[in-house]
Amino acid sequence: MEGKLVRLRGYERSDLDAVMKWINDEEVTDFLGSRLTYPVSSIAEEKFIEAAVKSSDTEKTFVIETIAERKYIGAITFHAINWLNRSAGLGIVIGDKSYWGRGYGTDAMRVMMRLGFDKMNLHRLWLHVFEYNQRAIASYEKCGFKREGVFRKERFHRGRYYDTFVMSILDDEYRAPA
Repeated sequence: MEGKLVRLRGYERSDLDAVMKWINDEEVTDFLGSRLTYPVSSIAEEKFIEAAVKSSDTEKTFVIETIAERKYIGAITFHAINWLNRSAGLGIVIGDKSYWGRGYGTDAMRVMMRLGFDKMNLHRLWLHVFEYNQRAIASYEKCGFKREGVFRKERFHRGRYYDTFVMSILDDEYRAPA
C-alpha cells in the first residue's frame, strides 16, 4: 500500500532497533494516548511488535516506511474496528522527528483512508487528538477530518489540563469531489 511519500507494511523483527531510537523520546511519546513507563525496554517493545504482527479482526497495525529510502519512520493503526457499524479508530505516530512537518503523516493517513474506505468498505473513520498537537490537527483537517466532539480537559500534560478532540471522516466525505 503506497502513497506519494510512504508505503505501509507489516512489522519485521529488524524494525526493533529503529523503534527503540524514538520510543523512549518523551517529545515523540507526548502525543500518544497511553502513558508510557520510562524507559521502555527492548524486551517490552519486542512484545509490542509481536502483538502487532498477530493483529486481529479489531486491530491492524502497519509500519510507515519512506518510499525513497525505505526507511522506517513510524506506525499507523486501525483500532476498535467495528464491522457491524463499519467504523474504525485510527492512531498514528511519526517517531523519526526529522520527518515531522514534511507531509509523511498526512500521506500515511490518506493511504489508510483509501484502505479503510475502498478496500475494507468502512463507513466512518475516527480519531482522538490532544489540543496541543496542532501539527496533527492541521494534517487531519487537510485529509478531510472534521471535529465532532471534545473530551473537555481530559489530558493532564506538563502541569495543566487540555481538551481531547474527536475527529472523523465519513465515506461520502472521502469520496466527495475536491
